[in-house]
Amino acid sequence: MDANKALWEKGDFTKIAALMRQSGESLVKSLGATPAMRVLDLGCGDGTTAVPLAQTGAEVVGIDIAQNLVDAGNQRAAATGLTRLKFQEGDACKLEGVSDHSFDLTLSIFGAMFAPKPHDVAKEMVRVTKPGGRIVMGNWIPNDPTSFVSQLLKISSSFMPPPPEGFVSPMTWGVESHIVERFAQAGVPEEKISMVKDTFYFVSPDKTPAHLIELFRRFYGPTMNAFDAAGKSEKVEDLHQQLVELANAQNKGNNGGTSIPATFMRVTVLL
Repeated sequence: MDANKALWEKGDFTKIAALMRQSGESLVKSLGATPAMRVLDLGCGDGTTAVPLAQTGAEVVGIDIAQNLVDAGNQRAAATGLTRLKFQEGDACKLEGVSDHSFDLTLSIFGAMFAPKPHDVAKEMVRVTKPGGRIVMGNWIPNDPTSFVSQLLKISSSFMPPPPEGFVSPMTWGVESHIVERFAQAGVPEEKISMVKDTFYFVSPDKTPAHLIELFRRFYGPTMNAFDAAGKSEKVEDLHQQLVELANAQNKGNNGGTSIPATFMRVTVLL
């Protein structure tokens, strides 16, 4: 099986996505989607941004490499009566069956950044977006102390064996020079690319930060792999302690609840 597909089908990201719904809705409001637009949400999960996009009236296609998340997305679409929203399985590195210039807006929030061939991802996003359209990405930023997921992934990776030769870290999608270079290879001039830091929130009013870490441990593929590796070296408690300390330090919630901000790079490409 494809390693990236296996990673995201290993857990159940819907349990994490449930804590990100409010931020997904807020981000969608800033995009100015209209019923006349056709939108692609790439690496969509179960629809944290695809569902609120469809609620604007736009026609939305969500593509994800994990079949379990595609199924969950289609269940959400059916439950909410969103007939112009569909989810399908696909690989951000090669969008088979997706026509050239077929979307007004191509969106990927913490999704396509994890695909293993970033130059192919940039090329595919440019290919399927209409001239005059937009690409918007949300990417975690490496080594940013205010980026919760970046720090979580950094801690997790320290317990993992070295990556295979040729591995390109998904975190490079949060580095301006890499972003510019990848879209330049896809034919986009630098002046058409803009980047700004934004913030997503993990919100659970009735759960502690330690509960959030437990969800990542049980349902988030990269963290699950880290705990598997830590178990082989008898360092599970060390990993757990570091992650709980991270969540507690970044929590802004009150009365035992959780509200953890996570800085990310918001990329806009105009075609």
